Amino acid sequence: MNFLEFADRFESFDFDGYFNAVTEADVQRSLDRDIPDIYDFLNLLSDAAVPFLEPMAVRAGQITRQYFGRTVGIYAPMYISDYCSNYCTYCGFNCRTKFERTKLSLDQIEEEAKVVAQTGIRHILVLTGEAPDKTPMSYLEDAVRVLARHFSSVSLEIFPMDEDEYRVLKNAGADSLTIYQEVYDRKIYSQVHLKGRKSDYAYRILTPERGARAGFRAVNIGPLFGLGPVKREAFMAGIHAKFLEQKFGDVEISLSLPRMTKAKGGIAPGYELTDLYFVQIMLAWRLFMPRLGITISTRESADFRDRLIHLGATRYSAGSRTEVGGYTRAAEDSTPQFEITDTRDVAQIAEMIHRSGFQPVFKDWEIL
Repeated sequence: MNFLEFADRFESFDFDGYFNAVTEADVQRSLDRDIPDIYDFLNLLSDAAVPFLEPMAVRAGQITRQYFGRTVGIYAPMYISDYCSNYCTYCGFNCRTKFERTKLSLDQIEEEAKVVAQTGIRHILVLTGEAPDKTPMSYLEDAVRVLARHFSSVSLEIFPMDEDEYRVLKNAGADSLTIYQEVYDRKIYSQVHLKGRKSDYAYRILTPERGARAGFRAVNIGPLFGLGPVKREAFMAGIHAKFLEQKFGDVEISLSLPRMTKAKGGIAPGYELTDLYFVQIMLAWRLFMPRLGITISTRESADFRDRLIHLGATRYSAGSRTEVGGYTRAAEDSTPQFEITDTRDVAQIAEMIHRSGFQPVFKDWEIL
């Protein structure tokens, strides 16, 4: 069974009805379980769980320290191309947005890599728009080889590929995959992905499984909060991660909680994810999946990220730039994919982690 077949079970599920029926007694029973099931997970995501956030946070912190110690990984994103053939209504790179597109040469990628590596970062996330004709396999393979000379871990956030294509990039030096479904609600998915390969819901939702079968050691997924009903999206992302964790026991599974931020030509969020519910999602995910990695990006404010470090977060981006060539050649008129909120550099993030009683980890993997 694949996740699409599993997720189909919830197509007609009455999420609103279920959440409205949850009582505080239900939440207490779920919180007392050593191994929460899917319905316990739903209970922990409900409004009835709000009075339980403090005990949830205490337990989540204990579980995180048990499985991860007092460590927080640090990584940086690197955009190497903003060409895109998709029309995603929320993204600044979409094909309808008018700006001068850029693709870095291999020499320029190396320049970016050297600058980022000087900060101490050893885990890099390489990103492109979704335009295979502009960034073909040969280009991506060469780019990964360049980056592998400077970083111990090279993660991909590029257009979805077939399993054999991912295997080529793994053999070139990539070890991890990030792929966001963006929104699990099928109807909304079709409304916000109007053109391009990304409009294929099924192909995208099965991408993490292809990556895991290709041999990536880590897979990171998540929704873009703001596109769909928040509780349902948090639940679907959680059971997606759980499905992957159970099917691919040797793969490190992580979830992210990106919230929609301002993007050139992008739509406004249709659903609000409050700070309070952001925290509740993190806690529910941690209690449901003790070994889950939880990634917090620079979409969130510095103050908010500082507080999340005590609630189960295991990985932070630092010193992020979201435009192509952002570390060496960003211009005032450059177009980022989205606007970042936490603008602190790598040293400042590392100091914050130290100050919070944790150890910043720049390297926890070595490409052999």
